[in-house]
Amino acid sequence: MPGRHVALALVVMLVWGVNFVMIDVALDTFPPLLLGALRFTLVVLPAVFIIKRPAVHWKWVLAVGTFSSGLQFALLFIAMDIGMPAGLASLVLQLQAMFTILLAVALLGERPRTRQLVGAVIALAGIGVIAGGRAEGVPLGAVLLSCGAALSWAAGNVATRKAQAPDPKALLVWSSLVPPIPLFALSFALEDRDEVTTALTTLDLGGTLSLLYVVVLSTGFGYGAWTWLMTRHPASTVAPFTLAVPVVGIGSAWLALGETPNGWELLGAAIVLAGLALTVFGYRRREERRPSFFGRLRLRWT
Repeated sequence: MPGRHVALALVVMLVWGVNFVMIDVALDTFPPLLLGALRFTLVVLPAVFIIKRPAVHWKWVLAVGTFSSGLQFALLFIAMDIGMPAGLASLVLQLQAMFTILLAVALLGERPRTRQLVGAVIALAGIGVIAGGRAEGVPLGAVLLSCGAALSWAAGNVATRKAQAPDPKALLVWSSLVPPIPLFALSFALEDRDEVTTALTTLDLGGTLSLLYVVVLSTGFGYGAWTWLMTRHPASTVAPFTLAVPVVGIGSAWLALGETPNGWELLGAAIVLAGLALTVFGYRRREERRPSFFGRLRLRWT
């Protein structure tokens, strides 16, 4: 990747790391499904009337909207609402890097290597350590929902890669049409009616500013840049940058929310990061492998 693309990816990781703190603050005002519905409604309006539909098949728009947008954030917001700490959520969600590679192997024909498989097992073992030694008050269901959000994001990454949208911003906006109606319907059906009404009729400054951060910076800038990078580079090249998100997420949650992970969570986090690093940085597509010395010599004389 060119240096400017690397710099862009790192800025996105900084924005996304802080985003988990903003989500935590927003959930004090908005129920999780309503927060998801509002997030994508504000992404769509009024942009959908300005930006033309992406020149890709509708199935990819629906797939990206379902997995990268609706399902990922519904699961993540519910997980955080029922007790998943912001810093820990920022770590577990990065399993998407491992899931992205595994789905790319299965669906895009990319070849796994032994160290990838070993790294995947190590990362999953780290999640097991976190789940088994999680702090009191962190439900196992919240950990599992966060893992489901990571898997959904990975499926969206593969769909984005397959779509190859000429205009990534158009794909982001039009795919954001998918989540609002289902999420609004689920919110009014399942969430506390008084809580929903209060959130919609009462202007809370902290909640509103946090929602705007999630919409403008995390989604508009972050996912716009991420989609742009995913359409220009292999999924397995872009995905590793998300390993920086937990560093920012855990640090910002510690500073802003006073979250201090316990020993088991720190150990599990270290194992997960080691496994993910082995998985994603151990990957090299067959066509990207450098020829051996004798291979280069042979090419020089032919």
